[in-house]
Amino acid sequence: MKILQLGKFYPPHIGGIETVMYDIVEVLNQKGYRTDVLCSNKGYMYSEEIEQGYKVVRTKSFGIKFSTSITPQMVLKLKNMIRDYDIVHVHLPDPMATLALFLVGTKNKKIVLHWHSDIIKQKYLLRLFEPLQNWIMRNADLIIATTPKYIEESKYLQKYKEKCVPIPIGIDSDRLTVNHNLVLKIKNENHGKKIVFSLGRLTYYKGFEYLINAAKELDEGTVVLIGGSGELMNDLLELIDKNELSKKVKLVGKISNENLGSYYSACDIFCLPSIAKSEAFGIVQIEAMSFGKPVVATRIAGSGVDWVNQHNVTGKNVEPKNAKVLADAFKQIMCDEETYVYLANNARKRFEELFERGQMVDKIVEAYKKL
Repeated sequence: MKILQLGKFYPPHIGGIETVMYDIVEVLNQKGYRTDVLCSNKGYMYSEEIEQGYKVVRTKSFGIKFSTSITPQMVLKLKNMIRDYDIVHVHLPDPMATLALFLVGTKNKKIVLHWHSDIIKQKYLLRLFEPLQNWIMRNADLIIATTPKYIEESKYLQKYKEKCVPIPIGIDSDRLTVNHNLVLKIKNENHGKKIVFSLGRLTYYKGFEYLINAAKELDEGTVVLIGGSGELMNDLLELIDKNELSKKVKLVGKISNENLGSYYSACDIFCLPSIAKSEAFGIVQIEAMSFGKPVVATRIAGSGVDWVNQHNVTGKNVEPKNAKVLADAFKQIMCDEETYVYLANNARKRFEELFERGQMVDKIVEAYKKL
């Protein structure tokens, strides 16, 4: 069984989908299933043999338009490569990869779609793309969704429920190493206060403005740390300054992979305040759970976020765009030690039961074999 993973980018380009794709490729090859990659690259086209024994072919991207990598070379490369594989595993949304498959054809190939999210932001362009999306869904042999909830609530997946299987995202928690000196430094810099930690690209759907406003409701013994960079950095800094919250809220910037585990270790609660369905899963939640941290997240219609974090079991799920209910959730968790320990223990337990990357890949292999 030979598999081709088809996606927009691949590490060292880092993103949620890219990390999932990397973990699948690495573990499949470790298990003896030859799995190669075709993706685009922010630069020239090249192929490389990875030390672990697989190939990554990167086609030149001529830029990103409407969240799509424009890489016409992908069509020719796919045409030359596809004959060597039994299964083509496509990570969506990716209109360019979908177009390439349409032009090349899928005859005698098993097509697996990994449905990370509906297309949300580009609503008008989706009308043009939807016939192509319908084509690939009709021709797919299997559709992997990251949560059962997404299958039930995505209007696109509902049409093809008989093809869908829920396989939650899993991570390699060993990558999140802890530097105990850095943990101590983070705690000391924040004067031993309770730490609410959040992480993500500073962009529209993450809802960080509501987390910042929630800090108004918290006492001086709690601090909010927000990691990440993005186009809303200056706007969020202005919001902090305008509300005189510089002692309660800190934007710590982009956190390196090397240091990320130390921030999870140092915090008391993790918060995912996202406000739109573009947040389909929230990998950061399971990273926090791997450290046994209670999670406060939001109930977003059609998203799997509140399936990942179980309300009153691993944390709290609250309505989005509401600073006060975020603050109330933090208080309820931190003011009752028994509640805190219960949620923390359950967070770690749920991670171990569902969200290890080995479990994810085992389920994918099982699905491949059924094809």
